[in-house]
Amino acid sequence: MTVQINTDKTISGSKENINPFLTQIKEGLSRFSSNITRIEVHLSDENGKNEGLNDIRCMMEARQEGKQPIAVTNQADTSEQAVSGALDKLKTSLETISGKERNY
Repeated sequence: MTVQINTDKTISGSKENINPFLTQIKEGLSRFSSNITRIEVHLSDENGKNEGLNDIRCMMEARQEGKQPIAVTNQADTSEQAVSGALDKLKTSLETISGKERNY
């Protein structure tokens, strides 16, 4: 499973900032890693350099073998909260899909 994290110009994409997210995503989705080929994460600040509530947006897309990609978004006050919320939403979506497949 490959994880690619993209940031806009207002969010630092340095290794020090990105590595905790990589670890969190890989650990959080380890159960699904045999089905997922790639995870793309896009972090952006909706207000640019202006301060605001829920202005950090995380879009996370999981690409599964032989299936349509699944994308979720989450907005929060910090990058950490945005990634965590998007990861929770993605896990829920993947669990729902895998549960439906087991029922067939």
